[in-house]
Amino acid sequence: MSANSKAAIYAALVGNTLIAITKFIAASVTGSSAMMSEGIHSLVDTGNQGLLLYGMKSAKKPPDERFPFGHGKEIYFWSFIVAILIFAVGAGVSVYEGIRHILHPEPIKSISINYVVLGLAIIFEGFALMVALREFNKQKGKLSYIDAVKQGKDPTLFVVIFEDSAALLGLLVALVGITLANLTGILQFDGIASVIIGLILGGTAFWLAAETKSLLIGEAARPEIVKAIHKIANSIPDIQHVNEVLTLHFGPDFILVNISANFKDSVKADDVEEAIENLETRIMRQFPEVKRMFVEAEERRQIRHGKSA
Repeated sequence: MSANSKAAIYAALVGNTLIAITKFIAASVTGSSAMMSEGIHSLVDTGNQGLLLYGMKSAKKPPDERFPFGHGKEIYFWSFIVAILIFAVGAGVSVYEGIRHILHPEPIKSISINYVVLGLAIIFEGFALMVALREFNKQKGKLSYIDAVKQGKDPTLFVVIFEDSAALLGLLVALVGITLANLTGILQFDGIASVIIGLILGGTAFWLAAETKSLLIGEAARPEIVKAIHKIANSIPDIQHVNEVLTLHFGPDFILVNISANFKDSVKADDVEEAIENLETRIMRQFPEVKRMFVEAEERRQIRHGKSA
């Protein structure tokens, strides 16, 4: 988790707090359901960024007797909680507010206030999204955005990107809904916009939950890292055959590696220890995120679909 990721979250936290306050004031003055939903959206985003910062701090706690591999997965847990909050609070309240205003529409007062607030919010959210995308582009390399999210092990960045993207889309929907209600006199457009905002948040929450769930359960390192570790192990002279390379992320910057290898019959015990030490040194030098390694000396076997053959 880079310092730039943390700075982006702090910037989004401050920005969303100010935007949420402004939206709630505008909603109370104008009576707009879409604006109220947008205020709730910004408030949820503010709380989410606070949880992400807490998760990043908790993930840095050192290993102890109860958690020998550290607390790196804290960031995955709190990212999952963020997804639940977006769905339960953001999406749920927005849909409820929208349905209530569709059934019992209320006139929108001082509509110019809504336009000013939405315009400023679009500028602020657009800037926050640009900052998050710039940092994400540095980390994703040549991968597509979808592949980068699927293979990414640091959820803080793509959570912020998802939130900011949903926020921008929600603002545009609110703007269209309020404008249609003002031009046509059909006040239900305001409530419909609120429902759509809720559905956008629900979809965002579902995608976030799906991506963070696999990290929480325990994902392997990226395929290119596993392949490189396998290649390094095969290059050790005393190793005759690499049976299996298993990896597990205990956090964005903590990979556990377990290698099953068949050593040559002529290799003595002392030489095995030296070979293992050499293997660990080379792997950890090339991949600093590999914090713990276990090497098992086993007879040669082929691994297919997680089973020995």
